[in-house]
Amino acid sequence: MNNNIKAIAFYLPQYHPIPENDKWWGKGFTEWTSVAKAKPLFKDHYQPHLPADLGFYDLRLPEVRQAQADLAREYGIYGFCYYHYWFNGKRLLERPFNEVLESGKPDFPFCLCWANENWTRRWDGQDREILIEQKYSVVDDREHIKSLISAFKDPRYIKIDGKPLFLIYRVNSLPDPSLTQKIWREEVDVVKVCDSKVFRSF
Repeated sequence: MNNNIKAIAFYLPQYHPIPENDKWWGKGFTEWTSVAKAKPLFKDHYQPHLPADLGFYDLRLPEVRQAQADLAREYGIYGFCYYHYWFNGKRLLERPFNEVLESGKPDFPFCLCWANENWTRRWDGQDREILIEQKYSVVDDREHIKSLISAFKDPRYIKIDGKPLFLIYRVNSLPDPSLTQKIWREEVDVVKVCDSKVFRSF
């Protein structure tokens, strides 16, 4: 087995209520709402998948986030990759990660993945109804990466060859991926987050 391979679990921060979801889906909506109402669609289809060790947790609680990290570490997970939602300066579902960053806990490696899609009513079959549109621009590229500098500087942030790892959910959705990457590398290099001009994004 290659000891250089590290398992990183994607981390969906949808397990706590936010005002936007209250408005769009009903008060108190979280991902648990969808999980609990899932129904089997064929013979032996195991649904719903109900939570085990940690129960129906709420990600606003620091003890829950610590328990997640402890459980992940126990089963050989190296770190978490938090889904990051950015819409021209507006963020959604940011509270769990903000609190992880500000508190320094849990002491567990992490990186970010920009979920750069429009938010639609896909969950109830209305793909074409856009709730928040993802718009791209050079100005936004610059402001976006600047907003992430403090996360990149955190000693827990996962780096490859000293460079912060930042994932893009849908690179093909970017109008000019090369330009976005160039802007991001310029900004990151200016603040000396990494030790070279190579920024691991996509």
